[in-house]
Parts: sequence; structure tokens; C-alpha cells
Amino acid sequence: MAHTAIPLTKLEGTWYINKSNFKMWLKKNNHNPTFNYAIEKKEGKEGLKDMVAYQKKKKVKEIEGFDKALDESNTKFEWRGKGILSLFKSKWEILYFGNDFAIIHFEKTLFTAEGYDVISRQKNPSPAILNLMDAALKELNISKELALIKQA
Repeated sequence: MAHTAIPLTKLEGTWYINKSNFKMWLKKNNHNPTFNYAIEKKEGKEGLKDMVAYQKKKKVKEIEGFDKALDESNTKFEWRGKGILSLFKSKWEILYFGNDFAIIHFEKTLFTAEGYDVISRQKNPSPAILNLMDAALKELNISKELALIKQA
């Protein structure tokens, strides 16, 4: 569970969004969303360089930002965009972190509703892993309907 400290090295790399209620991932013309993290120092503190990538009309779109840890356990973060997006920030939290997947909660912002993403290292997790995801969501009392995101 997220109460245990998560080394930033465990978050590095590509994560596929497998389940979500984020409207951007539910649009029919947006496909294959991923979070791509790399450890980077900013203002003397380690955090995560954050590259969100997805396909829209066969073109890869990217949103770059930086995630600053807000707690010692690396479970709560504040994202700030890069470039023109540096005007925007949002807070997110890892509610569950396991061997096969993680569950993230993101707060409401001026432009996005509050919601959840279930992410894993697998493009399309097995039915057994999907069942574990559903069980973890239930255990966390997350009753919002999350759509399955098929990755190509």
C-alpha cells in the first residue's frame, strides 16, 4: 500500500494507463496513454521528470512536466507543466502501489475533474491482474466507474 515509502527508482520508466475515469483518456480520438518518469533534480531536490504521451489521429502528443514529492514516502506529488504549461499545476497521490500495478488519485483542477488512473508496466494486463485491480479499487472504496483503456 502507499503508506510504505516508494523509492523514486521504482516509479521510473513507462507506465501504461489501463483503467481511468479521466475524460481525456475516454475520448475516442485519444489512444495509448502512458506516463513516462525519469528521476531529475530541480532546485536541488530529486523528483520526476514527467512525460505524458498519447496518440491522437496517428500522431504522438506529449505533455511534459515535473513532479515534486510532497511527502517523505514519495506517495504525494505536485505536477507542474513545462513551458506555457508552467502556469498549471495539479496534485496527485499514489493510493496503492504493488508489484503489478498502481492506483493514482488526482485532484480537481480548473481544467480537470477529480479522478483515478490504474497504471501498470503492461500494455494490456491479463484478466487475473485486471481482477486484482478491481479488488484493490473495491478495498480502497473507490466506487467511481473506471473504463478499461485498451492499448495498441
